[in-house]
Amino acid sequence: MSATMRVRNLTRDLELAEHATVADNFWRRLRGLLGRTGLQEGEGLVIVPCTSVHMLGMKFPLDVLHLHRDGTVLRALADLQPGQFGPLVWRGHLAVELPAGTIAATGTAAGDHIALEPVA
Repeated sequence: MSATMRVRNLTRDLELAEHATVADNFWRRLRGLLGRTGLQEGEGLVIVPCTSVHMLGMKFPLDVLHLHRDGTVLRALADLQPGQFGPLVWRGHLAVELPAGTIAATGTAAGDHIALEPVA
């Protein structure tokens, strides 16, 4: 997987993130977004593999999409707050963390199809 991905909602023909960093090894997943003060519009983090997320040590809320291997949204978690734990998503393959409000603004929901495209 590329180090930076574009995240598109194919169902709604919308871009969710122009530049999403990929966390695809132990250390990148462990670090995640810790130490950051926020995500700008168009930014995101793709965590692979991932069946659940937590917000321990975070300083800002996030929207989180849990995706199946085929790109289907299994769970859309809006406005997950610092200190909270997200649910375990059994068939989840990866999670996409986005700025809070992205899910509401785009209408992204369970069942939508998401594409991850490498950024050149």
